[in-house]
Amino acid sequence: MARHADEHLVTSRVKLPRRIVDRPLRQVSKRLLMALGVLAVTVFIVWIDRAGYHDNSDNSVDLLDSVYYATVTLSTTGYGDIVPYSDGARLINVVLVTPLRVLFLIILVGTTLEVLTERTREEWRLNRWRSNLRDHTVIVGFGTKGRSAMQTLCATGLKKDQIVIVDPSAKVIEAANADGFVGVIGDATRSDVLLRAELQRARQIVIATQRDDTAVLVALTARQLNRGAKIVAAVREEENAPLLRQSGADAVITSASAAGRLLGLSVLSPVAGTVMEDLIQQGSGLDLIERPVIKAEVGRGVRETDDLIVSVLRGHRLLGYDDPAAGPLQLTDRLITIVRADPAPEQNGKTD
Repeated sequence: MARHADEHLVTSRVKLPRRIVDRPLRQVSKRLLMALGVLAVTVFIVWIDRAGYHDNSDNSVDLLDSVYYATVTLSTTGYGDIVPYSDGARLINVVLVTPLRVLFLIILVGTTLEVLTERTREEWRLNRWRSNLRDHTVIVGFGTKGRSAMQTLCATGLKKDQIVIVDPSAKVIEAANADGFVGVIGDATRSDVLLRAELQRARQIVIATQRDDTAVLVALTARQLNRGAKIVAAVREEENAPLLRQSGADAVITSASAAGRLLGLSVLSPVAGTVMEDLIQQGSGLDLIERPVIKAEVGRGVRETDDLIVSVLRGHRLLGYDDPAAGPLQLTDRLITIVRADPAPEQNGKTD
């Protein structure tokens, strides 16, 4: 029962990217050194002005008495056994010792206050994130396939705050947070985990799990929660692709078969394999993109445009570049073209 309770707590965690702060042990060490510093300053003040203090036990104040007085004064209001009786000692207590006492208490209580403040701030950030999140992308599984999908999406201009990572591993989510992504720890086959990723308001969903059966369950759950989102999933075995499509996936990529085809193409022609690798790697060299037809291209043939058109998407029909029905182009068509990738702004030496 305790294990199930721990698993339920893990599935309910949403982790936002954290700001860079000191480690807790380092923060506590700093506060402890500051408190000891305040104590040492107070002891020094009392020791220097010890002639103005009176000890009820032996009428004199030595170094040990100064340490004792500083300790009980900073942590409490004192016991009255050692008291300042001269005007100078009382003035020093008002001007110096009392502010030091306040500072000492602030340092000690500061850790607790910081924890409470951090929890409140984190809750506020989480609520703000939920209220502002719309039309985002949910990536289920942040292994090799999920990371590659993320890199491709970011290369096409998708911002990091528009991507939510879902993975059962806390270490994986921590790595995603370190990269600037919001992460949800939990089993994506559970609807409550996907709801915490705000999947019901997502525009597109990428399923990149390690197991095909898990991918099918995630697709079923995701399609039930969001009827209009585009779902793209990866499977290892070709025979599981139809089942995943029936589960609600709009596109299914067979990772093993795709890698095998690329290997076979590279054997026949290493250069052709390099070109294909370049096409599927967004942001460098040649990119394969989908774009709408512009007004200047309406009525033209496929070969009369400036870009190299591979296919024309007309309604639900995908027409090849050599299909006579592909031309003339219509305003409602979408083109699959090969274009030269634009260098990133930082590569050009430009910054926003």
